[in-house]
Amino acid sequence: MRPPDEAPRRAARLLRWYPKGWRSRYGEEFAELLIADIAERPRSRSRTADVVRGGIVARLSAAGLSGWTLDPAAQVRASLVSLGWCVAVFMGFGAAMWSQLTVGWQWSEPDTAATTVAMVLMSAAMLAFGVLALAAAAPVLWSAGSRIARGRRRGLLGPAVLILACAVIIFAGGRHFGNGWPGTGGHPWSRQGLVPGGVAAFSWASTLSVSSYWAHPSALASFPAVELAWMALSPLALAGLVAGAAALVRRTELTAAVLDFETRLGAVACAAMVVFLTGCCAWLIDGGPGPRNLFHAGAIDAIGVIALTISFATARRAVRTARLGTVRAR
Repeated sequence: MRPPDEAPRRAARLLRWYPKGWRSRYGEEFAELLIADIAERPRSRSRTADVVRGGIVARLSAAGLSGWTLDPAAQVRASLVSLGWCVAVFMGFGAAMWSQLTVGWQWSEPDTAATTVAMVLMSAAMLAFGVLALAAAAPVLWSAGSRIARGRRRGLLGPAVLILACAVIIFAGGRHFGNGWPGTGGHPWSRQGLVPGGVAAFSWASTLSVSSYWAHPSALASFPAVELAWMALSPLALAGLVAGAAALVRRTELTAAVLDFETRLGAVACAAMVVFLTGCCAWLIDGGPGPRNLFHAGAIDAIGVIALTISFATARRAVRTARLGTVRAR
């Protein structure tokens, strides 16, 4: 005979598929239905599948990627937060791949047109990402700063401090480790200055954590301890920066016009992702290793393209959902 409290325990486990906000609103009633169904059908794969499917849909809706369970403004905010995380992941892997090309670019002219095209497209996309990041951050920081200045700091001061601290860490670490950039002292040639050395060095230093060395512990152990610490800290700092920005977007009172503006910037960011991915694919498919193997694409780059593609697909979905939310909010 089954213990009398087994059904509630199983119902509680199934409820974990749903996000916290959904459980706080509907969890008690849904748990009672599950308990009754478990008592009638102790084992049911279809019930489990339905709960899992419903939980995933609810989580996607809470993330602003599908569904209509959120009010329009909340849906746009959630979509923008998901978009921000997607862009951060895309930038993390993308900047690492771009930095690899910039090192080779400093030392030698590529011997294939595909590598040249890749370098130009990826550099243009990186510039676009920088401009878009500044444009997206400005209205959010202005709104949050205005509220803090007026004494309405509740829920905003913590994220603002987190953003500032993580930005300082990334800037200081990028500048410090950028001094060891492998592109320093490269051989001059006509188009060597396509990317400023300081920018390339900072990008390279900021993405040291995206490395195949993690799969080779013996080689990784030869790195200086301070560099290993930076490789572990830099992605955490980037995650903290995005988490702080996400909290500001969720907690700051943004007007419908600002939300619409941010959504439009997201659409442009997706277009920049396409440009960047086009360059990556050109390099991987037809770029070749180049002189002295300077432009060799390894397994980490193939993994990077997969991560970029997934990030782009999710970002595109977030933008579409945000657009629907802005239309409903009018």
